[in-house]
Amino acid sequence: MGRRKNNQNSMSLNNAQHQATKICFNDDEEEENSNLDDSIVATEKAIAMDDVTMSDPNGSFVDGGDDDNTSADYYFDSYSHFGIHEEMLKDVVRTKTYQNVIFQNKFLFKDKIVLDVGAGTGILSLFCAKAGAAHVYAVECSHIANMAKEIVESNGYSNVITVLKGKIEDIELPVAKVDIIISEWMGYFLLFENMLNSVLYTRDKWLANDGIVLPDKASLYLTAIEDAEYKEDKIEFWKNVYGFDMTCIKKQAMGEPLVDTVDQNQIVTNCQLLKTMDISKMASGDTSFTVPFKLVAERDDYIHALVAYFDVSFTKCHKLMGFSTGPRSRATHWKQTVLYLEDVLTICQGEALTGSMTVAPNKKNPRDIDITIKYSLNGQRCVASRTQHYKMR
Repeated sequence: MGRRKNNQNSMSLNNAQHQATKICFNDDEEEENSNLDDSIVATEKAIAMDDVTMSDPNGSFVDGGDDDNTSADYYFDSYSHFGIHEEMLKDVVRTKTYQNVIFQNKFLFKDKIVLDVGAGTGILSLFCAKAGAAHVYAVECSHIANMAKEIVESNGYSNVITVLKGKIEDIELPVAKVDIIISEWMGYFLLFENMLNSVLYTRDKWLANDGIVLPDKASLYLTAIEDAEYKEDKIEFWKNVYGFDMTCIKKQAMGEPLVDTVDQNQIVTNCQLLKTMDISKMASGDTSFTVPFKLVAERDDYIHALVAYFDVSFTKCHKLMGFSTGPRSRATHWKQTVLYLEDVLTICQGEALTGSMTVAPNKKNPRDIDITIKYSLNGQRCVASRTQHYKMR
């Protein structure tokens, strides 16, 4: 689907709903730290393809590709393409936060053994090595691992960073325990792609008793928006396509959450915390949950969709650091997750939309997410109650 205009608001968490968990997003760095743009440019140069490979749409961008891969390998294969990593590296909120966390808290990394789960191009491993880590094991399953090795060598960190290609569940480390596990595991809607379970597996198998996980907290939020124009264009469109009824596609479109950037002016209700995950302590089963919500209207308006987003926190730093993917914060590549409602809800200021959200990995493909929303509004001008099912895939 098409995108709304990107929201370029302040990076800080200015939403009053976040006052209980203020997060510092600090752009100031020590004078000795390298500029992030220089790191990105160097990384992009190292993963660039030659002209022949780029001109061939069927060509593998690294040698050693496996032509016998099955659909089960597609998730990892998709991360072999440099374009995905370019998007993530250029997400300044994401990458700059990790860089600040590492460079401004060198006391956490000095002479420590670090395990980077889902290392990609190795940017986090490079940050850790530069911050003084004794050794970094960068584990990456996709073919980008081959490029990560070259990047490590090109930047002179081969004696500090060891790139290991393979699934983290299948890798054997040359050490019994590690001091730090660092990972950028978050997916759309926080849990899409289910990489968190790999981090939890890694924590249970290799993290020392006094070790830390970075980031260590993640919180999922929910709000409601007015979105008449966009819903009409993308959902209601299927009811009459050049005079033909294609409502069956509308049903499918309604059942798939939309990942997009929401304008903060569309927000109709308060933003409610649904769930906070403590990565240091939680169990893998905690990624399935049912939570209630109560969204109170801040003005008279209409509700067309619910919007989910997440915050990430690094609580082991000298001071609390992290970032938000919410509509009131600077846009990230995660954007927000929009769940359209079948009903158009007419809500008055002070009235509450109540209900519950159930989230669980899909049984057939655990990297997909099944979401069920039950909602009810008993208002002055609208009474509605419904259960809707969604699948992120």
